[in-house]
Amino acid sequence: MSKQESFKSPLIGRQSCRATTWLPLGIMLLCLIPSAGLSLAATGEELIVRERHTFSCPDSPNCVSTMAATESQAIAPYRYQTSMEEAKALLKQVYGQFPRTELSREEEDYLQYEVKSFLFGFVDDVELWFDETAKIIHFRSAARSGYYDFGVNRKRMEGVRQMLEGKL
Repeated sequence: MSKQESFKSPLIGRQSCRATTWLPLGIMLLCLIPSAGLSLAATGEELIVRERHTFSCPDSPNCVSTMAATESQAIAPYRYQTSMEEAKALLKQVYGQFPRTELSREEEDYLQYEVKSFLFGFVDDVELWFDETAKIIHFRSAARSGYYDFGVNRKRMEGVRQMLEGKL
């Protein structure tokens, strides 16, 4: 073996060590950047819902909302004359009568329910926001999956309206 063959440059060893260290870190960072963007988008969307700026519907016909942009998805809000606490308690009582319906989130002026279908267990999300100043209950009812809901969300929300008739 010659002197040249047995000689290893300390720089070459360090460079290859750096490359093997930094390459996986670089790849990991590239993988994290898109997911960080997605989490920021989700946080932004959650903020819109939490701040009650809009209860918009997707383009699919499986949603109704008091704040929908399209006429086919629009529905009138509930109005109340009682206190917000009484209106909220009444709505909790009404939704408590529905089978396969679970309160998933409650805040001072907000309720969110998950309603599962009987046959396949599809989940619909129902969100209600109590606007105490206007004495209006804005809501959104939408299927989590699928495209058509065969009018189930609209029927549910109109059925609740009938159950509330004269009580708010």
